[in-house]
Amino acid sequence: MLTIGIAGGSGSGKTTVVKKIVSELPDKSVAVIPQDAYYYDNGHLSSEEKLGINFDHPNSIEWNLLIDHLDRLKKGETIPMPMYNYVTCARAKETIPVEPKNVVILEGILILSQPEIRDRLNIKLYVATDNDDRLMRIINRDIIERGRSYKDVLEHYKNYVKPMHQQFIEPTKLYADVIIPQGGQNIVAIEMVVSRIKININL
Repeated sequence: MLTIGIAGGSGSGKTTVVKKIVSELPDKSVAVIPQDAYYYDNGHLSSEEKLGINFDHPNSIEWNLLIDHLDRLKKGETIPMPMYNYVTCARAKETIPVEPKNVVILEGILILSQPEIRDRLNIKLYVATDNDDRLMRIINRDIIERGRSYKDVLEHYKNYVKPMHQQFIEPTKLYADVIIPQGGQNIVAIEMVVSRIKININL
């Protein structure tokens, strides 16, 4: 099993890169594990307290569970991946069964910040995108998908996203094997990564 980590700042285009890589590989040969599924359950908090959750700090993630699930996939086991809802800040009672595949892609802003995760990755990618472009995407995403107001998005960006990016996320590009500027628009870089994956899994 080939394990690939795709990191980068919030709104950098990681998900687009993942989709383009998956589209170039055989059907049902890839399992995608989003880091976001492993946020701690904060459904018990008040609406005001939920606005103060720092989703961009490493302590917001249940890393031990994610590491356990990666290890179980490598052993050939099916895992019960959590389902996290950004609106309620809670995990669903249901889980998603994820079967082991030839390729497992782990995607998330903080995955390269953890040595235990990095040690389990065969290929480490970092998606680098201009900060202004990331902010525009964050505003659109958080208003449409997460039910936040424009004011709340900017406040959250100023207090959490920007400083956490500078402290915990941007420095992790040093651990990347490949840095992909412009995210999903960088067709050349994506084709190079896909070619390397195919070589590794004998396609």
